[in-house]
Amino acid sequence: MLIHTVSRGETIYTIANYYGVSPESIILNNQLQNPDKLVIGQTLVILYPQNVYTVVEGDTLTSISAKTGVPIKILRRNNPVLNTGLYIYPGQTIVLDYMQEKLGSLEVNGYCYTYISDSLLAASLPYLTYISIFSYGIRPDGTVIYADDERIIRYANEYGVKPILVLTSLTEAGTFSSENVAKFLANYDAQTRFIEIMIPLLKAKGYYGADVDFEFIPPEYSVTFADFLRRFSEALNAEGMVLFTALAPKISADQPGLLYEGHNYELIGEASNFVLVMTYEWGYTYGPPMAVAPINSVKRVLDYAITEIPRNKIFMGIPNYGYDWPIPFVQGETKALSISNFEAVNIAAEFGTEIKYEEISQSPTYLYDNMQSHEVWFEDAKSIQNKLVTAFTYGFRGITYWNLMRNFPQNWLVLNSLFTIVSLD
Repeated sequence: MLIHTVSRGETIYTIANYYGVSPESIILNNQLQNPDKLVIGQTLVILYPQNVYTVVEGDTLTSISAKTGVPIKILRRNNPVLNTGLYIYPGQTIVLDYMQEKLGSLEVNGYCYTYISDSLLAASLPYLTYISIFSYGIRPDGTVIYADDERIIRYANEYGVKPILVLTSLTEAGTFSSENVAKFLANYDAQTRFIEIMIPLLKAKGYYGADVDFEFIPPEYSVTFADFLRRFSEALNAEGMVLFTALAPKISADQPGLLYEGHNYELIGEASNFVLVMTYEWGYTYGPPMAVAPINSVKRVLDYAITEIPRNKIFMGIPNYGYDWPIPFVQGETKALSISNFEAVNIAAEFGTEIKYEEISQSPTYLYDNMQSHEVWFEDAKSIQNKLVTAFTYGFRGITYWNLMRNFPQNWLVLNSLFTIVSLD
């Protein structure tokens, strides 16, 4: 795999000729919507097949897998077009493997909402170890607010991906309540009731485990929270299931702020099987324009995390989105628009602007004007490669995407090229 950054004057044909591949392969793999309108600074993933199979009449993925010895999941990873719902046809070339030597293995988790489309599920599931379904809610008395999760669990089982139930402070009104979490943590009997409800529910639905994502916990409940996690983890482990806990991105044990003070890294790391570190949202909806996950800031969090939690328990968070800010930014007034990484490139193409790669944050960005100036920060193949390699270099168990609700084809190309994705089926 190579990542090419488009320069002025280049076309899809000159790029393909330079690398000795077909224009069609670049277009298909990167799912380019307008290949005749490339953007200066845009990244393109170039892949080199090593072994291929030509489809004959009557072939199915199952028969091709049997003939070649390549598992269906690997065929899907190596040929993203197979995940788009299109039928295979005689004469079609199916890639069995690529020349790229993989760096190693990673476990991969991705969050999704219950209303995720079938097409996005099909595009994502071949590349996942786990899928975290967002979300069940918690009431102060320990009873739960249920989610419509059956369809996603069914898809996960078909693809050999382990479903994870996400638990948050979501209320019936669809909002998050720090107050409800505090009341729940203050009530030992409510915690017992919750565990007694959840264990049989998780088993009945076929979940592999649960992910507790309690944010903005009052600091006086930090130890109580860890104690609850320990009780929940022990109950899950006794039934062959696991506990993930989502962590705010701290850089020190005593970091001030409601988001951070309720998360004791050391105690939570001890209580949980795995932790998901939310290393994103430096750039956010109501904040000033900046990278969503600047790698220099991400590494400060990771450097602290490994002092408190074993590396083989850690999943590093990766954002699958960007933001478009109207500028100038006015604190308390300016609101950024959340956009997909795919959409970010299309906006740049529409307004004829050049994408720059900011070296400190290792993130792409650009300015454009549409009646008002705008500043955009997002992820591309180059920034994703940097994040994936960072997670591997730190020796982490894996990565976790927030979230799977937007299409980002280049991410899967880079991930599949660099790493063997662990399957637990």
